[in-house]
Amino acid sequence: MKFKVLKKEAKTSARLGKITVSHGEINTPIFAPVGTAGIVKTLSKEDLTSVGAEMILCNTYHLFLRPGHELIKRMGGLHRFISWDKPILTDSGGFQVFSLGELRKITEEGVIFQSHLDGGQKHFITPETAIEIQEELGADIIMTFDECIPYPSTYDYTKTSMEMTTRWARRCKEAHKKEGQSLFGIVQGGFFQDLRKISANDIVDIGFDGYAIGGLSVGETKPQMYETIDTVMPYLPEDKPRYLMGVGTPEDLIEGVMRGADMFDCVMPTRHARNGSLFTSEGIINIKNAPYTEDPEPLDKNCGCYTCRNYSRAYLRHLFMAKEMSVLRFNTIHNLYYYLNLMKNIREAVKEDRFLEFRKEFYKNRRETDGTVFSN
Repeated sequence: MKFKVLKKEAKTSARLGKITVSHGEINTPIFAPVGTAGIVKTLSKEDLTSVGAEMILCNTYHLFLRPGHELIKRMGGLHRFISWDKPILTDSGGFQVFSLGELRKITEEGVIFQSHLDGGQKHFITPETAIEIQEELGADIIMTFDECIPYPSTYDYTKTSMEMTTRWARRCKEAHKKEGQSLFGIVQGGFFQDLRKISANDIVDIGFDGYAIGGLSVGETKPQMYETIDTVMPYLPEDKPRYLMGVGTPEDLIEGVMRGADMFDCVMPTRHARNGSLFTSEGIINIKNAPYTEDPEPLDKNCGCYTCRNYSRAYLRHLFMAKEMSVLRFNTIHNLYYYLNLMKNIREAVKEDRFLEFRKEFYKNRRETDGTVFSN
């Protein structure tokens, strides 16, 4: 992997960059749609290309359980199996494993867990096997195996977990042998800023192709999230990509870029689309609401996506209330176009040294869902 910082914004820590991997180039800051089981739900690869996707994220845990990494390897690897010729990032499966609650047991060696598919069959994943699985999947960028702790957690538990995550990261690096595949380390430490600094220093000392901040978007407040990003960023090398895992809302993308983040992923745009919650330049609308019954306007008059060019709010509401499956595709196309177009506009603002003006305009008449009003 090659990474080059192309431009630093004049008044913030925002930056433009380019990541080059074997399956193409990634312009940063970038948002990666989530294709959990090898597909972004309801969309074809042509749909993904049309909304501007340069990279997708696939989930190691789900692909390990079904159809299995061995089968995918026999089919020529993940790119060929899912017919996607652009970059792919796979997470290590840590978040999914640790969200199983009573279905898993954590040890220093690894994690014993029961499949969520049947609740019966037991599996054992170590840092070494997490790397082996991802190597056989063949993604361009893979992640170390880490423990994702619940929020809130005690200081002692967070410290113990963070130290084990560091030991696991070292084991992951030692196990990683596949050429042409980049390995990112993950900074943990909960919302204890001293632990975050220790974790960042330790992960950077091990040395990886890129660095991620994990353990965000787990129920903390927005100020806690942004404080954590502010704490960690100065400890991450400027010549490596910086990845905020599982983040987040459009506001989170704005705030993350301003603090120096290069990469983002989140299920929010696709999951919201399937629930009828649609992102627009004026905020979120719920297409199920009665006022849209006879609304002839597109979802967003400022949007150029396929859905907005062709269908009215009234028609989309009709389809959604009638439980027509096609509306899930139309909604998902719109939400992902919104996210990826937002990132495109962010990149343009950074290039022209007007990111703060862009941010101010974005927040005009908008509020965070928790009631926070951002200063401009």
